Amino acid sequence: MPIALTAEQQDLASSVREFCRREVGTKEQRDKLTDFGRNSHSLELNRKVAELGWAAIDVPEEYGGAGGSHVDLCVMLSELAKGMAPTPWLGTTLITAGIYNRFASEELKTQVLGRVADGAALSISMSEAGAGSDVAALVCRAEKTEQGRVINGSKTWCTNAHLADSILLVARTTRGDKKHHGLTMFHVPAGTEGLDIKPIDTMNGTEVNDLYFTDCVLPDSAVIGEVDQGWKQLMAGLDTERLILAAQALGTAERAFDDCLAFVRERSQFGQAVGSFLTIKHRLADLATEIECARLMVFDVAQSADEPGRSPNLSRASSMAKLKATEVSKAMSIEGMQMMGGYGYSTKFDMVQHQRVFLGATIFGGTNEIQREIIGRSLGL
Repeated sequence: MPIALTAEQQDLASSVREFCRREVGTKEQRDKLTDFGRNSHSLELNRKVAELGWAAIDVPEEYGGAGGSHVDLCVMLSELAKGMAPTPWLGTTLITAGIYNRFASEELKTQVLGRVADGAALSISMSEAGAGSDVAALVCRAEKTEQGRVINGSKTWCTNAHLADSILLVARTTRGDKKHHGLTMFHVPAGTEGLDIKPIDTMNGTEVNDLYFTDCVLPDSAVIGEVDQGWKQLMAGLDTERLILAAQALGTAERAFDDCLAFVRERSQFGQAVGSFLTIKHRLADLATEIECARLMVFDVAQSADEPGRSPNLSRASSMAKLKATEVSKAMSIEGMQMMGGYGYSTKFDMVQHQRVFLGATIFGGTNEIQREIIGRSLGL
């Protein structure tokens, strides 16, 4: 670790590890919670996480959270990922909760963040068929009426929406010369009339959704922050979003490494352990080094986020951490499968699940091509 964890943070890491060992330590336990992998996220397990005070770990205490630091957040998320707890979209919930905490009214903060502390999931909806990496090109509109705002349009790739307590929607309220202007955030409770949610089948089961808004009426009180200022509000939370994704990727990479290492130590071919062959030994040495680099970056960014002014360019650092950790996680799962041979391809082993979880990590939360663009711009390029 690049920083010395406090006694409380060490206890947190140990507690999360023990929780994962007890609740999801076997493939049978995980299959039961996820319907054999068809559901990537378990609300049942998420509620147990909430009972331990972790689901709202960085939410202020006045709204029911633990009031923890960014380092606390990364410790918890990386350990849950390493333990293969089927709560991957807890990260999405905490990303969304951070926006509510910064910009929502006191009434919405109390209502929404309190539910997060109880184990409810949140979702954020930005992407559209024609607005992925170019989020500001979105066209889903929110027209002003006497009733409030009427939403019409569609969204896609919306994580958690099918099981979320509420959805944070980004829609267009004004169209001007600059596409980044005129976006507004809205609070959309689950079951709101005029909203239709259609799950998208993915290699990791049901995790993302298409949303269809048809004359969906929201009151003026549903506005989060300021009208037409949604883009600035989104930008304000990107550093934490990237950090959350990086911490989860780090945990998955560590688990995939441990699984692969255990296999090559035990698997024998040509009269010796597979891991003793130079081609395997050196690949694992390189991967161990890459994972350690990712760990250093993730926790350095976490500490910088907790100590304003520590990093001269936190945005660049968070993009680097997300880029590094997700690329390492993807590489580890692919290399792990190759080194395990046919066993790595078998669903009886966890390497297949590691691939399902994080092959898409380089796409979610801003593609790694976008992260490289951010980093490049910070270098004056």
